[in-house]
Amino acid sequence: MDPSQAFSMRVDDREASSPVLAALRGHPEFRIQVERLPVGDYLIDDSLLLERKTLIDLVSSIKDGRLFAQAERLATAGPRGALILEGTTRDLTESRMRREAIQGALVTLTLFFGLPLLRARDPEESARLMLFAARQQRSFARGAIPRHGKRPRGKARLQSHILQGLPRIGPERAKRLIEHFGSIEAVITADTEALTAVPGIGDAVAETIRWAVREIPPIYPDTPCQV
Repeated sequence: MDPSQAFSMRVDDREASSPVLAALRGHPEFRIQVERLPVGDYLIDDSLLLERKTLIDLVSSIKDGRLFAQAERLATAGPRGALILEGTTRDLTESRMRREAIQGALVTLTLFFGLPLLRARDPEESARLMLFAARQQRSFARGAIPRHGKRPRGKARLQSHILQGLPRIGPERAKRLIEHFGSIEAVITADTEALTAVPGIGDAVAETIRWAVREIPPIYPDTPCQV
C-alpha cells in the first residue's frame, strides 16, 4: 500500500500491551502512533473514535458505574464514536450479572447515547473490524457509498468555491475536504496531520493550506512604546 494512503491510527498508551495493538501492527494499511488519548482507545484518521471493551470489562463498568460516564465522553468527543464489544457469551459465565441488565445497558448505549455497537470474538477480529471501518469511512467520504440527507446544493457550491481559493485546491480536493471535515471552519483550523488524513492531500498540500490560513502577528520594531 502507498504509505501516503495509509490510515492514521492513534492508539491510547493504556492499550499498549493489548493483543489488539499487536494484531493492528500486522495490517500495513495502518500508520500507528501510541500516545495518551483523552477519550477512547483507537482514533482512525482523526475522525473515527473507537472504545474497545471485553465483555468482562463491560460487566465491570456497569457494576462500578463507569459505563455511562464513558459513553457520554465518547459520544460528545467530536470524532464519530463507536464501541467494539469483544468476547463470547462464555466470558460472562462467572460474571453473576443478569442478561437483562446487560441488555438494558446496551439499549442505553445504542439508542440514547447514539453509539454504534460492533461485535468481535477476539482481538484479531477487533483489529479487522477497525480496518473495515477505516475503509468504509474513506469510501463514504469519497461518495462511493450512497447517503441520505445531502447538504443543500447552493451551500455545497459556495463551500467548494471558498476552499478553491486556497493554493493547490481544485474542485475535487475541495469536495474531499468538505466531506471529511464537514465545514470550512474545521478545514482551516485543522492541523497538518489531520489534513493529510484526507485522500489526495499530501504533506506538501497540507503545509500549503496551513501557510495560507495561518496568521502571524506583525512585528513593528521601530514603534515607540506607549507608557
